Amino acid sequence: MEQFPRGRSAIVGAATYGIGEAPGMTSLDLAAKAAMKALGQADIALKDVDALFVCTPNDALSGLSAAEYLGIQPRFTENNRTGGSSFHSHLIVASLMLEAGYCETALIMYGSNQRTGAGGLVSMRLPSPYEKPYKPMTPVSSYALAASRHMYQYGTTREQLAHVAVSARKWANLNPEAFARGELSISDCLNARMVSDPLSVRDCCLVTDGAAAIVMTRSDRAKTLNTTPIYILGAAAATWYSGVDQAQDLTVTAASESARRAFALAGVAPRDIDVVQLYDAFTINTILFLEDLGFCAKGEGGAFVEGGRIAPGGALPVNTNGGGLSCCHPGMYGMFTLVENCVQLRGEGGDRQVSGAELAVCHANGGTLSSQSTVVLGTAATL
Repeated sequence: MEQFPRGRSAIVGAATYGIGEAPGMTSLDLAAKAAMKALGQADIALKDVDALFVCTPNDALSGLSAAEYLGIQPRFTENNRTGGSSFHSHLIVASLMLEAGYCETALIMYGSNQRTGAGGLVSMRLPSPYEKPYKPMTPVSSYALAASRHMYQYGTTREQLAHVAVSARKWANLNPEAFARGELSISDCLNARMVSDPLSVRDCCLVTDGAAAIVMTRSDRAKTLNTTPIYILGAAAATWYSGVDQAQDLTVTAASESARRAFALAGVAPRDIDVVQLYDAFTINTILFLEDLGFCAKGEGGAFVEGGRIAPGGALPVNTNGGGLSCCHPGMYGMFTLVENCVQLRGEGGDRQVSGAELAVCHANGGTLSSQSTVVLGTAATL
């Protein structure tokens, strides 16, 4: 029987840095800045970090590079690379290590300068030999296939996809840190330049710089620190394939498995959740994941996002920072779902704060709908 140390570890620091454009800074520069901010929130010294988890887009040995850069000698380093879901998997490992007493302080960090350093999207995944003859635009063509199939099978429309983008922008307009702000209408989305049919440029995530980090420790220690601990109630990951050419059903992802297990370990259900952060690399992601996580039935995601339901003031607050569509997307977005939910559960969201938020879900995606990971977080009231 799968087990998880519910509420036995906590996030005591969560920070972002350099969102948007950070010219002259490397990915590791950015990650280190976010890490120091997160450590400062908990008043934990850098030398006390004994487990380091990091995954940067341009360094296959970033665990070693980051330890050297920070000037620390951790007992354990982890550089598991599953794309944007990497950091939720890092959190799972860190939770188990803290419970076992193997470490005392875990730092998970990420940074990317892909906008100013690379000038565009940096994809770590090449098309499979079965996809290559069709010359896909990686990764957008894979998501376009999923969107097309969802439209064919369930009648989902481009207008419904546009509601996802418009809702994200409304949240971003409440977030001073968001990179893309200003008015965005359904018409703007429908008339935008097509990238990979049926996905237009407004269905695609931003290309930005940025960094994020969290600091974790055991819950008993967290209560002694001058911070507001956010407790890890349940977490699970699942991988069904690498390339979408191997998917048995393009409208169902491994999120349906990771979410079921994460909710079971946390002892809660989708109906209990106050705020949701999803990896919205493309608008179809939000629809697929709302279905797979159990917030609506399969095929009903398009109708679910209409009418401002996931926008400010809606029944289910989703991607309250603006998400990858309007806040930031520096190559891998997963860390930002964790940080934003900590902001919400600590009551620090300002104009975008969800009133009374106690339970939150973070969901991340890696590859091309390949690796999925789900984390349930809660305040002290949920223990």
